[in-house]
Amino acid sequence: MVRTPYGAVRGAYEDGVAVFRGIPYAAPPFGPNRFRPPVPPEPWHGVRDALTFGPTPPKPPYSEAFAQYLSDPVVPGDDCLNLNVWTPEPGPGARLPVLVWLHGGALTRGSSSVPVYDGRTFARDGVVCVSINYRLGVEGYGLFPDAPANAGLRDQLAALRWVREAIEAFGGDPDRITLAGQSAGAISIGALVAAPQAQGLFRRAVLQSGAPEAADRDKVRRMVRRMAARLRIPATAEAFAAVDRELLLRTQAEVGRLSSPVLGGPAFGIVVDGDLVPRDPLQALVDGGAAPGAELLMGWTRDEYRLWLVPGGLLERVDRLGAVALAGAMARCHAGHEVPRGYRALRPDAGTAEIVGQMVTDHLLRRPLHRLADARPGTSYVYEFAWPSRLPGLGACHALELGFVFDSGDVPESAKLAGRGAPQELADAMHAAWVRFATEGDPGWEPWDPRHPVRVFGEGEPYTAHGPRDAELALWTAAPAPATPPGAAPVLPPADASPARATEPRSVVRLLRRSGVRRH
Repeated sequence: MVRTPYGAVRGAYEDGVAVFRGIPYAAPPFGPNRFRPPVPPEPWHGVRDALTFGPTPPKPPYSEAFAQYLSDPVVPGDDCLNLNVWTPEPGPGARLPVLVWLHGGALTRGSSSVPVYDGRTFARDGVVCVSINYRLGVEGYGLFPDAPANAGLRDQLAALRWVREAIEAFGGDPDRITLAGQSAGAISIGALVAAPQAQGLFRRAVLQSGAPEAADRDKVRRMVRRMAARLRIPATAEAFAAVDRELLLRTQAEVGRLSSPVLGGPAFGIVVDGDLVPRDPLQALVDGGAAPGAELLMGWTRDEYRLWLVPGGLLERVDRLGAVALAGAMARCHAGHEVPRGYRALRPDAGTAEIVGQMVTDHLLRRPLHRLADARPGTSYVYEFAWPSRLPGLGACHALELGFVFDSGDVPESAKLAGRGAPQELADAMHAAWVRFATEGDPGWEPWDPRHPVRVFGEGEPYTAHGPRDAELALWTAAPAPATPPGAAPVLPPADASPARATEPRSVVRLLRRSGVRRH
């Protein structure tokens, strides 16, 4: 039994680790709390059982194509702003390092109950692990004129405040908190590390396959307005709060079904709101004014794009689109002609999908993470995950490293993405690096410097390479895109592109629809 700020909870020992699941850190975000900032939960009397995962926030299911690779359990109920704690030594005297995990899922899917995120291995190795749920999709990141923005990010901040106040009772050290997350979770961590309101709530951070960013407000508004048009209601929080949750989820899924990191399109995201996010998080961190002493561990997988393109055969469709797909990628990345030509020269045997996928990955992840590391030499550590999945076509795709970071390859959900026979020695090495970083602030290889050291986790022993992505990233600075005024369409197609295919970024989805992606 452990006492929290709102009441006592009872967990259970599992394989020598004390586990507490489903602890509320905020009140249910429904009724008068819907689309509002989180509020504290009602205190309870007696001892509350914390033996099972709590309810998950409303979210649409993955499509059949993605569900074969990714698990996303649903736990019904309203009390979805909850968290879980794994600790080897519950009690105020242990003062162990703490790792707080934020799940990914494009801010529309995922939860802390995904089996791959089992925190027992971190606790086994002396780190208190906390994983949290937060509002998703339109409930968490819709942009309305009558409600504060970034409700899901505000949930995360409330959870961090709970951890800071309560974690000592679970054996954790409130002065040694590491934030860690993947994909949308990493983007969220970037925003929190840069947020003035979150300063003092963490000591270091891990960003896996996600860079600090602020979404275009118009892009988020378009998502909300398209949902409102389908529902035939005003685009206000008051009107959305009156809609049945399941209908809202179906509408959200329909409107966002063709959006992806590669294709672009309307999507939810963290926006500059003048309050919790006063400015672009990446710029705030690069300028050095935000979290100046925080150590950062960050990186990517070698073939991020393959999880976005392989399910459902989209990889082959992009290959067939050829120059049309390249024009779309140039628009998506605001790149001039020289960039895809440079990628072709560096990868002469690559198909169009690989060129497009690597361009978009560099634009969204590697370029901003390089920029962030360059601004924080000596306290930044960079990795690349390069082990290829045993499943056909996936390569070292987005999210594949998660089972290795958590050393959870023994759960069936890890094999859905990795296949059978994932090497335990790679999980041992990667998990140990994360444990060491959470404990000491040093994952075990040299920090970032002008030589650009990158720790590569792939086949065989991990090794350090210097500047393994510098050739590709140099293309962007050597051949910048033509300058265009705000809102103008960039100059896009090479000479062999189909006529009338020039497009500004918001039109990429329409372009691909006309080219046959609608059938996918």
